[in-house]
Amino acid sequence: MEILMSIIVGILFMVGTYMILTKSLLRVVLGLILLSHGAHLLLLTMAGLQRGTPPLLSLGSEAYADPLPQALILTAIVISFGVTSFLLVLAYRTYKEHKTDDLDQLRGSADE
Repeated sequence: MEILMSIIVGILFMVGTYMILTKSLLRVVLGLILLSHGAHLLLLTMAGLQRGTPPLLSLGSEAYADPLPQALILTAIVISFGVTSFLLVLAYRTYKEHKTDDLDQLRGSADE
């Protein structure tokens, strides 16, 4: 299962990097979203698949699951949601202001 997750993480990083290198501003934002999802899956995969009960002291169990990776991923999801919404608003304002999302046209010329 961890090998499959590692392959999926690699594919997400590959597609995200490809989309960041395109000329469309919306594709750059979508590439950053894919990179953040790849980072979330990477954190989950590196923590390992652990089977056990929740770490509650009232439950008498031999093995407990580690809650730290899930807490880190949840925090990373919230942060990436905030960054994604900010980037989408920024891209929308840029499109409304300049009437294009092509990064070559947004760059301008050397005379400006």
